[in-house]
Amino acid sequence: MENFDLVVIGGGPGGYVAAIRAAQLGQKTAVIEREHLGGICLNWGCIPTKALLKSAELYQKMNHAEEFGISVQGASFDIEKIVARSRDVSKKLVGGIGGLLKKNKVTVIEGEAKLEGKGLIVVNGKDQIKAKNIIIATGARARVLKGFKPNGKNIWTYREALVPKSTPKSMIVVGSGAIGIEFACFYNALGVDVTVLEAAERILPVEDKEISQMAQKAFEAKGIKFKTGVKLDLQKASAKEVAVSFEHAGKKEIIKTEILLMAVGISGNVENIGLEKTKIKLDRGHIITNGLMQTAEAGIYAIGDVAGAPWLAHKASHEGIIAAEAIAGKKPHQITKTNIPGCTYSSPQIASVGLTEEAAKATGKEIKIGRFPFYANGKALILGETDGLIKTIFDAKTGEMLGAHMVGADVTEMIQGYVVAKEMEGTELDLMNTIFPHPTLSEMMHESVLQAFGKQIHI
Repeated sequence: MENFDLVVIGGGPGGYVAAIRAAQLGQKTAVIEREHLGGICLNWGCIPTKALLKSAELYQKMNHAEEFGISVQGASFDIEKIVARSRDVSKKLVGGIGGLLKKNKVTVIEGEAKLEGKGLIVVNGKDQIKAKNIIIATGARARVLKGFKPNGKNIWTYREALVPKSTPKSMIVVGSGAIGIEFACFYNALGVDVTVLEAAERILPVEDKEISQMAQKAFEAKGIKFKTGVKLDLQKASAKEVAVSFEHAGKKEIIKTEILLMAVGISGNVENIGLEKTKIKLDRGHIITNGLMQTAEAGIYAIGDVAGAPWLAHKASHEGIIAAEAIAGKKPHQITKTNIPGCTYSSPQIASVGLTEEAAKATGKEIKIGRFPFYANGKALILGETDGLIKTIFDAKTGEMLGAHMVGADVTEMIQGYVVAKEMEGTELDLMNTIFPHPTLSEMMHESVLQAFGKQIHI
């Protein structure tokens, strides 16, 4: 039986980061991974999805090259090569994680881990490992709705959607969160007839209402169809198609499609890991933790998707560092959830941090809202990306930034500026007094703040 100061169960973006930080702090550390280092994010999520989207974006731009004075004839794509590039990008990054763990002297153990008592873990039902502390980082999997179980043929989850052997002629995407919207944009760009069904009254329901409405118009202009306020009934899959029946606007509808992609959220991987032998408590299938990622069982921490929303890789990584530093006796800075950015890598992109307009109003505070459109920005005109908006929300009395919401080209790269401002408790004056470079898209961030307080220059 080998003894460790810390054993991390799960080698995803939360788990491997926690292991590296713990090792840096002098802890004898091991990671147990049942499938592949990097977890869902690097292998079947964040990274390969964005690689696919980049190929689709390039293909779309080539089809509009004449707008830039460039003639392109016979532009086409090879789905096998697009997928192969995506897989290659993931493979390189996964290999890099293995190298980082080795560099930091973290022991990597392959297999399935199960808690078997105080500080005791059994791997693959036989090998015992002793740990002073344990971090559960088992992640999550695609949520399955009753009657809509994926079959790997024409009812897909994100896994099948990432490695298509050919492009279907039509597709229904159930769910308009980040995953559903990103795949809808990818397949639409390749010429697939895409319809998105959403149970909520609007798409991207966690985003600011104004931003989600603007995004929907942009997606519809590209040919994606949407039906919101939908109540699913059933599906009937045959060898060649899937018939999906649902209720929409008080009427029963049926759509026949080649592929049905289910993107209705995730479920935490809490089964078969021995939680029943601990005091750990669950809330709707996710492990309850405090600000230091501690569970109700002393010596056991939980991070990432298995520890609840928001289900984001960067949140998992940060939680991993918090847990590792807490275990090492440090005093880590705890997460303020309203300071966690969210990004959707669609076309156009969506990015946000903090409170939406509705949530800000619900606080009872007097608020000021600034807006600046892409069409009034020089760099956006240069890029040919004039559809978009930068929206900022402030406390009218204190100048505190309450939220920032963006839709448009490259906004996922710009949101960090507002994230830094929020984390540093910056005010409107801090942002107003910051000099933004010209010509850039980021100038719109400045103008939006100015507009909130009636000081705008360029609109």
